[in-house]
Amino acid sequence: MEAFFIFIAKSSGLVILFYCAYYFLLRKETFFNSSRWFLLAGLITSVALPFLVYTKIVWIEPTPIVQAPVMAASKTTIAAMDYSKAYLSPAVAEDPFEINWNYVVLAVYGIGFLALVIKFMIDFYSLNSVLKGKKVLQQADFKFVDINENIAPFSYFDYIVYNSSMYTALELESIIEHEKVHSDQNHTMDVLISRVFCVLFWFNPFIWLYKKAILQNLEFIADSEAAKIITDKKAYQYTLLKITAHESCVAITNHFYQSLIKKRIVMLNKNQSKKWNYWKYYAIIPALAAFIFLFQIKTIAQEKEAKEGRESKGIIEKNDSTEVIKIQKNTTDQELKKITADLKQKHNVDVVISDVKRNSENELTAIKVDVKRQNGKTQTIHIESNKAIKGCGIVVSTQDNGSKNIALITDDAPSNPRIFRNQVAERDEINDTDGDPLTPPTPPTPPSFPNGAMPQMPTLNVPMPPMPPISSGSKADMANFKKDMAEYEKKVKSIEPSIAAYEKQLNEFLSQRDANYEKDMQKYEAAMDKFSAEMEKFAENIEVKYGKDSKEYDINIKQYEQDMEHVKKDMKQYQKDAKQHERDARQKERDARQKERDARQKERDQRRDLESRRS
Repeated sequence: MEAFFIFIAKSSGLVILFYCAYYFLLRKETFFNSSRWFLLAGLITSVALPFLVYTKIVWIEPTPIVQAPVMAASKTTIAAMDYSKAYLSPAVAEDPFEINWNYVVLAVYGIGFLALVIKFMIDFYSLNSVLKGKKVLQQADFKFVDINENIAPFSYFDYIVYNSSMYTALELESIIEHEKVHSDQNHTMDVLISRVFCVLFWFNPFIWLYKKAILQNLEFIADSEAAKIITDKKAYQYTLLKITAHESCVAITNHFYQSLIKKRIVMLNKNQSKKWNYWKYYAIIPALAAFIFLFQIKTIAQEKEAKEGRESKGIIEKNDSTEVIKIQKNTTDQELKKITADLKQKHNVDVVISDVKRNSENELTAIKVDVKRQNGKTQTIHIESNKAIKGCGIVVSTQDNGSKNIALITDDAPSNPRIFRNQVAERDEINDTDGDPLTPPTPPTPPSFPNGAMPQMPTLNVPMPPMPPISSGSKADMANFKKDMAEYEKKVKSIEPSIAAYEKQLNEFLSQRDANYEKDMQKYEAAMDKFSAEMEKFAENIEVKYGKDSKEYDINIKQYEQDMEHVKKDMKQYQKDAKQHERDARQKERDARQKERDARQKERDQRRDLESRRS
């Protein structure tokens, strides 16, 4: 039962994690299809990841077993025990009643789960009642059902259900195109999956928000795809508003009506998000990695088996199948000779130890170990430094069939040895005074927006409409007036190509500038990847050369942090420039459209004035 509660807690936490990532990073982006798979992946991950547990074994020293002496019980103690058995009442002797809260919590969860399952079944029954006995019209991959009930249009797998008597032909076309997208992309599965998760995690308020986000994103997808087919986007939006009058819908379907109509209209008219915003989908990866390291690594402590026959001051360690021969900084020449002799005698392994160097304290500063295996291959470790070595060793593993595996190890750190099997390993531990100081790589500079003058708006000379004749009964005056009106309309039409040409020129200019900037950004991102790799290598070199506790290491790491701060500032400036660029482009486009609207408004005012005079 405890394992079940832990699974529920972990899964609920992952649901919250994915929902927060979507809400704060992705809900305002127009990558609707990518957001659909992101949300579904979040549900699947919340169920699958808690089962993926990495087991880490930590070996500890065996605890000595101390046998406590057995003490004879006194007569007084025995008498007291007999007294309690004889005279205490059963009510006092028995344990008091305790509430098992685990069963209480499980019972509450079961009641909520059962209630939602019943609600789910009722929804299926309601759907079946709507479809039962109705005439189905099969067209291509869709099944159209025209009903008489006052229910909002919906789709359920390949069924598209609507009441044609409630809509005009244009409205019905918009509704059907919308529901076709739901049916064609199989959005019903998303709805059912979200409902199942609401049943399983009903107690978690975020799962209901998660379901709402899934349904809302599905509507964004259908609106976006339907708008590409429907010619009159404004009429489609009016249809959305009209459907809000419906109060009833089938719960487990993709119904045309959604309560967040305003958000749907806003997203329908929103500009496409920039491609580089796709990085937001990968922001969840560090959070998942932290979740794995915090909750999915199970540490098991096991006692080491008793070591027998430790030789040469703990240099040789054995168990049933593995023998580890360690060479430390204080290993003597006699012990090195003994190691080579023992390996030859016990395992028939030829080992040659050479290039041995020591410091004034008789500690090893350089050593070379060559191991020749039975298959003729040679393994080598060569360590050389101006200070005492950290250590190395030879591991001999005996298999069940009697064959032996040889491996060489170097102790970079006691808990992180490096193992070399069929290769040559050379390691130089450099002193602080060796070599030239390391220079950190230079971070790349983010690109700047292309400069250039925006296309100039053409000067619009809107003609004045002719004045109608005072006396409408004069045929000559009316003929002249009609002639002037024809000339006026001709001049007005001559302005429209100039406006259209300017819009085309402006769009081409903005598209070209955005394309150039996108190319520069791709180069910059590649340079940043290279810079990150170089910085990792630089940090490793600094650690190897100076060590983590040295002053030089701290100085270089501070320099690295300063460089990264400069990179962050550059990125902030880039984001600021990007926003300003987008604002400028939008302002230019608004100005152009405003001028066009002003010209058309002026023309309409003149026409109304003319009609009023005629009347």
